[in-house]
Amino acid sequence: MAKALDGVRVIDMTHVQSGPSATQILAWLGADVVKVEQPGKGDITRGQLRDLPGVDSLYFTMLNCNKRSMTLNLKTEQGKQIFTALLESGDVLVENFAPGALDRQGFPWERIQQVNPRLIYASIKGFGPGRYVDAKAYETVAQSMGGALSTTGFEDGPPTSTGAQIGDSGTGIHLVAAVLAALYQRVSSGRGQRVEVAMQDAVLNLCRVKMRDQQRLAHGPLTEYPNRRFDGFVPRSGNASGGGQPGWALSCAPGGPNDYVYVIIQPWGWEGLMKRIGHPELASDPQWATPEARITHLEDVWALLETWTSKYTKWEVTEMLNELDVPVGPIMSMKDLMEDESLNARGYVAEVRHPKRGVFKTVGCPLRLSDSPVEIKTSPLLSEHTEEILKEVMGYDTQRVSALRVEGVV
Repeated sequence: MAKALDGVRVIDMTHVQSGPSATQILAWLGADVVKVEQPGKGDITRGQLRDLPGVDSLYFTMLNCNKRSMTLNLKTEQGKQIFTALLESGDVLVENFAPGALDRQGFPWERIQQVNPRLIYASIKGFGPGRYVDAKAYETVAQSMGGALSTTGFEDGPPTSTGAQIGDSGTGIHLVAAVLAALYQRVSSGRGQRVEVAMQDAVLNLCRVKMRDQQRLAHGPLTEYPNRRFDGFVPRSGNASGGGQPGWALSCAPGGPNDYVYVIIQPWGWEGLMKRIGHPELASDPQWATPEARITHLEDVWALLETWTSKYTKWEVTEMLNELDVPVGPIMSMKDLMEDESLNARGYVAEVRHPKRGVFKTVGCPLRLSDSPVEIKTSPLLSEHTEEILKEVMGYDTQRVSALRVEGVV
């Protein structure tokens, strides 16, 4: 069956996480993603956090599935010629270098437009134009400057980063949306364009409800927050849901670090919930029966529910509350997720065979298209497809490719 992005070639100049997370999704959707790496070194994550000596790390393999790898030295004249041919053959160029890196190699946007006017040039940077435009950004720097850290954690503790990589992979999925929009616009315009997403911008977009609450503060305290003081800014609010319905993480048996469930209380579910935990009288008690009454003493509400949840495992609590249509979720560790029957059955936790590592597990494509099923293939070895790609793009034979290797071009 044809893939959604069949016929689209992506020149992947990305490294580490933000860029590779974007180009991997494009590969999963059917694009031919050619990962261009430095000869002898490759993407730095190939060697970072290795668990097996001499084998590409899980960091690399889980972000570069379904791609082809070629090596190319852009500091050589022949390397520049090959890169120019790649641009001519491509539809999308993606990079997440420091600002101006490709310009200094001799490939500014104006040059790229001349080589291929239909090419979409997509970039991930730490920051947009302004005082920080040249500053380096990492995951937690983006979280810090996009609003996530200031609003994550408990009121009496320090700012806390989230385990979800909203700075890197969060920016990557934003870039995917921008690239797809540019490809669609090219159908009518016939032209490529510059596409850029800043990590700070992507994190702030994911924190938009906190900007909502910052504006609401002008009209009084945020009553759905458990905080007692507001000093002119949105505070850290622990496990509060941050939405219109209160929620909290409640401990379960046997009491381990992940033995919790997260419960949301909706007005229409209160009566059934009270019956389930053995307090039917609170369904009509004026101090407990309405959201307005409960919001004044949520600590008591959570303590009451936790007395009940602590008698059961998180799985038992989840099952019992699902029967009542109460929104609930067990706190699932990475071990829980890797072993989850449903995730494995539908292939979202996927087993992939690597030529040197053997079988490893990775997350699958979160985008599901009925007419474009995703088959997850292993990440490429460094330079695995160099000869294949040079034959396609340049018409070189094996002897010529071997000579280029000796000369340090590829």
